[in-house]
Amino acid sequence: MPSFVMNEKCDGCKGQDKTACMYICPNDLMVLDKERMKAYNQEPEQCWECYNCVKICPQQAIEIRTYADFAPLGASTIPMRGTDSIMWTIKFRNGVIKRFKFPIRLTPEGSINPYAGKPEPNYDDIKKPGLFTQTADQLVVK
Repeated sequence: MPSFVMNEKCDGCKGQDKTACMYICPNDLMVLDKERMKAYNQEPEQCWECYNCVKICPQQAIEIRTYADFAPLGASTIPMRGTDSIMWTIKFRNGVIKRFKFPIRLTPEGSINPYAGKPEPNYDDIKKPGLFTQTADQLVVK
């Protein structure tokens, strides 16, 4: 099921131009209704339930009905983001509550250089077999 916003909890991230859920959504599905100052999912059928908006919402105003393999029918899933982890609270329909704590990424966005220490690509070799990180002795051409 796609994400949905509970209007009574959403405050539009206190009237900023861009809400947290708008910032984080990889499909740009979340938008802000500026008249009501409430966010909503403009195309629910395009939502792939990545939980990014659910995890980042400071008001815990966004929910996604969870899959049966994650939480049984009728259960709710509530993430609580801390500075170094996310605490997932699963409330089962019989009232049982379970919590799971997972660490989150602590490196600043954009601070990792995935090509550090790699050689500069030689564009003349682009049609040759292999990867640009492989050396000549690693290539096995049949």
